[in-house]
Amino acid sequence: MCGLLGMLTADGSAPSLVDLIAEASHCMRHRGPDDALTWNDQDVVFGFNRLSIIDIEHSAQPLRWGPPEEPERYALAFNGEIYNYLELREELQREFGAEFATDGDGEPIVAGFHHWGPDVVRKLRGMFAFAVWDTVTRELFLARDPFGIKPLYLATGPGGTAFGSEKKSLLQLLDALRLDSELDPRAVEHYTVLQYVPEPESLHADIRRLESGTYATLRPGEAPATTRYFRPRFAVQPFARPGEAARYDEIADVLRDSVAKHMRADVTVGSFLSGGIDSTAIAALAIQHNPDLITFTTGFEREGYSEIDVAAESAEAIGARHVIKVVSPEEYIAAIPKIIWYLDDPVADPSLVPLYYVAAEARKHVKVVLSGEGADELFGGYTIYKEPLSLRSFEKLRPRMRRAAGKLSQKIPEGTRGKSLLDRGSKTLEERYYGNARSFDDERLRRVLRNYRADWTHMDVTAPIYATSTGMDPVARMQHLDMFTWLRGDILVKADKMTMANSLELRVPFLDKEVFAVAERLPFDEKISHGTTKYALRKALEQIVPAHVLHRKKLGFPVPLRHWLAGPEMYDWARSTIVASDTDHLFDKRFVLQMLDEHRAGVVDNSRRLWTVLCFMIWYGIFVDGSIDPQIEERDYPVRL
Repeated sequence: MCGLLGMLTADGSAPSLVDLIAEASHCMRHRGPDDALTWNDQDVVFGFNRLSIIDIEHSAQPLRWGPPEEPERYALAFNGEIYNYLELREELQREFGAEFATDGDGEPIVAGFHHWGPDVVRKLRGMFAFAVWDTVTRELFLARDPFGIKPLYLATGPGGTAFGSEKKSLLQLLDALRLDSELDPRAVEHYTVLQYVPEPESLHADIRRLESGTYATLRPGEAPATTRYFRPRFAVQPFARPGEAARYDEIADVLRDSVAKHMRADVTVGSFLSGGIDSTAIAALAIQHNPDLITFTTGFEREGYSEIDVAAESAEAIGARHVIKVVSPEEYIAAIPKIIWYLDDPVADPSLVPLYYVAAEARKHVKVVLSGEGADELFGGYTIYKEPLSLRSFEKLRPRMRRAAGKLSQKIPEGTRGKSLLDRGSKTLEERYYGNARSFDDERLRRVLRNYRADWTHMDVTAPIYATSTGMDPVARMQHLDMFTWLRGDILVKADKMTMANSLELRVPFLDKEVFAVAERLPFDEKISHGTTKYALRKALEQIVPAHVLHRKKLGFPVPLRHWLAGPEMYDWARSTIVASDTDHLFDKRFVLQMLDEHRAGVVDNSRRLWTVLCFMIWYGIFVDGSIDPQIEERDYPVRL
């Protein structure tokens, strides 16, 4: 686990960039406070900050490896964990006689690349973003894990290509690349609609992200050539009808195996626990491998916005020691600039703040935590996935009749029962669904954005994804879309950034390729069935999760933002942030202030829209005009555990 940074130069100037790479790596030292090293040859320079988890004493990076005849042919910089590294080592030794100098999980990557080439990524079971430099072919290979758990940013200019775990480090290399730092107006609009910046975009026009499930190859002076190696296909091979018990056993068995693999570490592993079935299942399986398991949860003092009690009840039921962090409104506001700095690009998800605090609390006790992200996307857990059932009757209508229903909905007053159903029923799935995040509708978007473009819609982002899911059932198409938007744009970004901000490694056993291989074969009625979501998963977890948790509605990390923005906790802070922000050329601040006052008066709930704009304004103050100091101390990076 680490922060990696590197640059492949176009003109053989790598030796002159070593100090610059070391300096730029320093601003992501939170990702790896245990070691900081650089390595270079004539064309490439790697920087590395290491958080040591496996083979603590011997697996320093950048790591050199090669076959006996070329013992240092390759250089590797690797962020993540490979959970099947022991099996890969055995396979490489058995088939090729590969030799290893360490006990870590990095060497099997580079040895596998030597023997299998780019196909090595298909054999890796884990979370990863890595760079391999071949000193013989002078070729750089970059790759990200299938789901996008670990980030990798890219910037290519006349000076070469830079790559790294955090964008803030690449921003310091733009001069060396001979690039500028202009904002991407399309990404700004996409962010305002979606509440996150969708891959492969970033808010800086010249910095992109290598997409999840993709690898890239390049040589000095070339642009990266990318290849998608992971193409999920839900319900391609659905389970046969007979043998339902065997189906649920298969789900339970693959989860047991995944958690067992994710527990591999030379340090103590804990678990986040929200009180819902996903995190409780992970913790219940983890405690079988670590009887002294510590679980962690967070919440607020306001009633209805905390799972502290139910999480504590779940921890008691499985026999885990439990640690709680309660976040006050004052703590919430104080952490926001720091959190935006750690994010690199804004994510307007209010649960980022409690996640940051519970990660800080967990880091006092452990170095690794497990969590339940991904279960909803893989097994059909979101309530919105029920929507195709309620709209089935509209699918039978001719297109002309559906359009008429849409026109009728526009004439019905807001708040009238049936208006939303008519509006949604008049649209195709591609038109109406673009993920779990939605902030501004078209009318408000036009009013809030100075540079609004009607052709920069959510369909910019979703249309190419929908094009690859034709033939799937509607729920599978929604799951597929969420995997490529909400999951990798919001959920996994906040999970990685908030834990790494505290030098804590987070592992997500549901997002395992073997778990996905089972989940993708589930038919429609094993996801949305019997009046519930995640039906097959719930049935499988009957043998794992305490009964009182199994059908409880999950809150997650709910935040009382709606109340705070309307009250003394946040109203004055929000207003002063808007007034002080130098973003008049991007946002109509009068309209933003109008939304704030409407929200305080209780006219309409504008909390999500306001939070979207506020997060951007703070980001702009940190990364563009420098008016906001996030106060990142050299500090408080914890000692080894």
